[in-house]
Amino acid sequence: MPCRRDVLRFGAASLTLLVSKAGFGAAAGSSILAVRVWPARDYTRVTLEHDQAIKYSHLLVKDPDRLVLDLEGVEFNSVLQTLPSKILDSDPYIKLIRAGRNKPGVVRLVIELKGEVKPQVFSLQPVGEYGHRLVLDLYPVEPIDPLMALLEKSGEAPAKVEAKPEGRAATGEKPAERAGEKPGDRPEIARLVTIVLDPGHGGEDPGAVGRGGSYEKNVTLSVARRLKERIDATPNMRSLLTRDGDYFIPLQQRVQKARRVQADLFVSVHADAFVKSTARGSSVFVLSETGASSSAARWLANKENSADLVGGVNIGVKDPYLARTLLDLSQTATISDSLKLGKDVLGELGHINSLHKGQVEQAGFAVLKAPDIPSILIETAFISNPEEEARLNDEAYQDRMADAILKGIRRYFAKNPPLAKSKLARLD
Repeated sequence: MPCRRDVLRFGAASLTLLVSKAGFGAAAGSSILAVRVWPARDYTRVTLEHDQAIKYSHLLVKDPDRLVLDLEGVEFNSVLQTLPSKILDSDPYIKLIRAGRNKPGVVRLVIELKGEVKPQVFSLQPVGEYGHRLVLDLYPVEPIDPLMALLEKSGEAPAKVEAKPEGRAATGEKPAERAGEKPGDRPEIARLVTIVLDPGHGGEDPGAVGRGGSYEKNVTLSVARRLKERIDATPNMRSLLTRDGDYFIPLQQRVQKARRVQADLFVSVHADAFVKSTARGSSVFVLSETGASSSAARWLANKENSADLVGGVNIGVKDPYLARTLLDLSQTATISDSLKLGKDVLGELGHINSLHKGQVEQAGFAVLKAPDIPSILIETAFISNPEEEARLNDEAYQDRMADAILKGIRRYFAKNPPLAKSKLARLD
């Protein structure tokens, strides 16, 4: 859509003025280096990357719904001109964007919305490969409830499932009654269990990048989707993805989604990278309260925990409930269960790939800090290793990886059947 060089006339439209904190040290002639749009059901993000801090203000306009953003001291260059063309018809929140010079020294963006939104507009300092960034996050007025999303996708109504004694499966079958299965291969699941799958990185945060150009965020999403299909096809098991597209979810929100659906397990999927391309093998990590099990585990945890800096988190938004959750240190039993789950999954991964370490490792991963949900982080392989990068991009290998992870999960449940009735199954 061509850009318009005009001044918006709002007439009698009602305005909600949202004055943003201006960037400091701004100078005339700031250049926009890149524009990116990340549409998703959870929210849509628009990112403007620029070479130096800029001053900005924004306001919401009603009838029809629009978000207006004024940028001071910014050149209206060819990069900005491409922004309107990046809006997809399928975007849940943005209808179109108009961009142009409003007055000397001011560029105005007008975002026509498909309905009412709750915008968050904030700036980010340079980090990694990025320069300064101005971020516009457009959230629905009523946040997407992961519990309802889980029920909608599974097409099921909230059920009341009673636990059966001695961990017997709800079907009443004995462990070896299914063809081709040996005792211990199938889980003794006495009720519906929910597993949250967390594809690492996404959106502004690509994760590790292989030498062949593969992005970790794409590999993790593909593996997680395949794993979800298998879990959902398994009796008495269902799953939820923390993200089902190329967009960024802050680490704490990933934990929050798992707790909101009262998940039985949390499995975060990644693809490791190291400075040496010879590093190879699969790994499984769990949370540690007392320090990392190795210097490599500590290094990896620090790298993964920096995802929020790269992905871009609005630090002005706090969640006191979640903050209390992450400070809960009564996690000894949960970590013990996480280690059991990790050992079973690692053992299955060893059948399809070499293991980087022969045992489950521990470190302070922020995404594993749900105090009441056994949680593991799987490094499927080293995307920085050319051979393993090629395998990670092979659909057949991704299928084998998903099969191995599911088999490890089922082995865990076979030995550790869920004893309590699922709270998720009762919504009354």
